[in-house]
Amino acid sequence: MAKGEGAESGSAAGLLPTGILQAGERPVQVKESKKKNQLSICNKLCYAVGGTPYQVTGCALGFFLQIYLLDVAQVDPFSASIILFVGRAWDAITDPLVGFCISKSPWTRLGRLMPWIIFSTPLAIIAYFLIWFVPDFQQGQTLWYLLFYCLFETLVTCFHVPYSALTMFISTEQSERDSATAYRMTVEVLGTVLGTAIQGQIVGQAHTPCVQDANASTVALEGVNRTQSATSLRETQNAYLLAAGVIASIYVICAVILTLGVREQREPYETQQAKPMPFFRGLRLVMSHGPYIKLIAGFLFTSLAFMLVEGNFALFCTYTLGFRNEFQNLLLAIMFSATVTIPIWQWFLTRFGKKMAVYIGISSAVPFLILVALMESNLIVTYVVAVAAGISVAAAFLLPWSMLPDVIDDFHLKQPHIHGTEPIFFSFYVFFTKFASGVSLGISTLSLDFTGYQTRGCSQPARVKFTLKMLVTMAPIVLILVGLLLFKLYPIDEEKRRQNKKALQALREEASSSGCSDTDSTELARIL
Repeated sequence: MAKGEGAESGSAAGLLPTGILQAGERPVQVKESKKKNQLSICNKLCYAVGGTPYQVTGCALGFFLQIYLLDVAQVDPFSASIILFVGRAWDAITDPLVGFCISKSPWTRLGRLMPWIIFSTPLAIIAYFLIWFVPDFQQGQTLWYLLFYCLFETLVTCFHVPYSALTMFISTEQSERDSATAYRMTVEVLGTVLGTAIQGQIVGQAHTPCVQDANASTVALEGVNRTQSATSLRETQNAYLLAAGVIASIYVICAVILTLGVREQREPYETQQAKPMPFFRGLRLVMSHGPYIKLIAGFLFTSLAFMLVEGNFALFCTYTLGFRNEFQNLLLAIMFSATVTIPIWQWFLTRFGKKMAVYIGISSAVPFLILVALMESNLIVTYVVAVAAGISVAAAFLLPWSMLPDVIDDFHLKQPHIHGTEPIFFSFYVFFTKFASGVSLGISTLSLDFTGYQTRGCSQPARVKFTLKMLVTMAPIVLILVGLLLFKLYPIDEEKRRQNKKALQALREEASSSGCSDTDSTELARIL
């Protein structure tokens, strides 16, 4: 009997997993888990490439859709303004809506975010191509462009919101996420350069001559437009379609690279949650999180400043500075400078902290804006200012996406049992950013209309030139200073980040050990 019992015991012990018998070796699993969260350069590049579609299409639409509607599709100005305004407003609304839908999405074999990226891509490129297609009918053109513009903005949001939230799921290590964000921002700025270059070079011949007499009537303007032959207009339309086809191809290629090169990871402690949290409860918790409110308030003002510059840059170069044919080149100088300096800002924020990078990076634009406001028209000086402005643009690109994960980590520590809120954080930040874009568009349009802007004029009244200078220089300076004052209230500095990192690591190790213990107990019961 004794021998039998001993033999049975020894046999059972031989069948038990080593993790049950040697619990003291679990720290090795923690080290392996940390090593698992390290991202290779290939992973970071594949993740970064995923940001290109949003920037390429956004740049093309932002700089060229207005002139396309007026000169190529020949939509009347009032209808064109409705298309642009409603499209911007709908674009802002779709972000929280998509964030709500993503928060309700279950985890699949591909993850929770990847299915949105995969299935929205083919529909998005079809809608984007149809935006740049001129239908044969005239009666319903406004509805055509409004429909496909809003549809594309919805579908690209279904791509961009989950892609933005993916930052939290590519790794649980803060340093790895920051590094991947730097890669992403570099590629996204390259995307803006690529979008500007492709659209500008292919459709450059779509430029319409200006009216020499600033007081010319609408009849005279129509006479200028009629000088274009039907053949020339068709060639211009085909050029826009060709540019749309090239950009759509880039969209697809980048989506495929992102899907194949990035694996979505689930937080260890998230798997222990029984059911997803209601969206509106999560929204209430997110909007009551102090660091998040202070962060988006600061970036709301700084984003509005850069949006004012972006929205009025072409008119400012054309009429105030007199560089009608240099706009695209100046824009490329800004974007190229931003692309080169993003890695420098990533090193800076790692070395000196993110709040310091905000103060130095964004405020660096102020002296050059003052210089533009005070100087006379000088092309060489303007190029120097454009290159210098790109340095600040790089900081404005990089820092919001680098600081948002820190806010989410702080939220997870204060609400450890609340999960699935990442899309809410990112979608509402994008919503407020687009809201700032809409505000800047409305302010600019109303200001120029109030001061007597002449459509298609070769020159503008002095009041219009002065207004453009204020919109590009003094107004952004005031907004930047207000935003930097709000950043003084932002509580997450480098010391706080290190404390949060240690606390989150302890939480993950505890969750992993708990999950491992549950698995071991189940396995032991099954074997016995």
